[in-house]
Amino acid sequence: MEYGFAFFPGQGAQAPGMGKDLYENSQAARLVFEEASEGAGLDVAKLCFDSDKETLSRTENSQIAIFTHSMAALAALTEAGVTFKAAAGFSLGEYTALAAAGVVSLADGVKIVSMRGKLMQQAADSIDGGMAAILGLEDAKIEEACAAVKSGLVRPVNYNCPGQLVIAGERAALDEAVENCKAAGARRALPLAVSGAFHTPLMEKAAAELRAYVSDFTFSAPKMDIYSNLDGEVLDCADLPAHLEQHMISPVRWTKLVRNGMAAGLTTACEIGPGKTLTGFAGKIDKALTCKPVSDMAGVQAAAE
Repeated sequence: MEYGFAFFPGQGAQAPGMGKDLYENSQAARLVFEEASEGAGLDVAKLCFDSDKETLSRTENSQIAIFTHSMAALAALTEAGVTFKAAAGFSLGEYTALAAAGVVSLADGVKIVSMRGKLMQQAADSIDGGMAAILGLEDAKIEEACAAVKSGLVRPVNYNCPGQLVIAGERAALDEAVENCKAAGARRALPLAVSGAFHTPLMEKAAAELRAYVSDFTFSAPKMDIYSNLDGEVLDCADLPAHLEQHMISPVRWTKLVRNGMAAGLTTACEIGPGKTLTGFAGKIDKALTCKPVSDMAGVQAAAE
C-alpha cells in the first residue's frame, strides 16, 4: 500500500506509555527503540513507557520520545509493506521526516534531536515565555494583533489550519497579544502547556548552537521529497545546518505545506507517531485529503489494508 504523505507530529503529542504496543508487537519497532537508546545514551523505551506526563512534557524528553515513537511506527509500517511518496513533519517532526527520507541515519537523528531538545529547554528556562492557540480569527488579524504589541516580542508561529494559529513570545507580550486577539473577535485563546516561545527570535542562541552542532554530521540525498514547514516547499538539502538554524526561529507554515502537497497530487497520508493532531488539521485544510493516524499496531494494520 502506498500513500502520498508520511506526516510526523511535533512536540505536544507525547503521552505516557507512548509506543509500548509497537515495541511489544513489532520486531522492527523494537529495534528502533534499542538503537535510539544506544544513540541517546538513555533508555528511551523506559522514558516513553514509564514516565509521567510532567516528565515527558519537558522539551529535552518529549522531543527524543516523539522522534523515537514516530520512527518505530514507521518501521512497523515498512515491515507491513506500506510506502510513501513524500515526507513532512510538524516542527520537531521535520527531523523525523529527514530520517524517514534517509537524509540522516536513525543513530544521527537521535543525537541531533537530543541536542535540539536540550538547547531548546535551556532557552525556555532562561526566558519567561509561552505560546497560545488563537481560534476562530483570520491569520491577518492575528498578525496585526501581534504587530500592535508594545510590551515585548510576540510572533505568529504555527499556521496549523484555517481558523487556528499559534502565537508565541515573552509572557507580558503574549498576554497583550491574546487580549488584542480577543478584542478583534477571536473565538478562543488557549495557553499551551509549553515553557518556551518556540519558533521565535527568542530561540536565536539555541538555533546558532544547533547549527554548529549539526555541521559535524554527514547528510545523504533524500530518497523521497521532503516538504519543509519553513516555507511549505520541497526541501533543498544543500545546506541543512543553515536550514535547521532558520527552522528553529521561523514559523511553521503547515497549511501552506499541505496545500502544496495536495497540488502535487499527494491526497492521502498517514500521521505516524503519537496523537492525532495532524489528522485533525488535514480535514480542516482540505477535506479531499485523507489521513490515517498510526500510533500503534492497530493503526499499522489499518494503514496496510
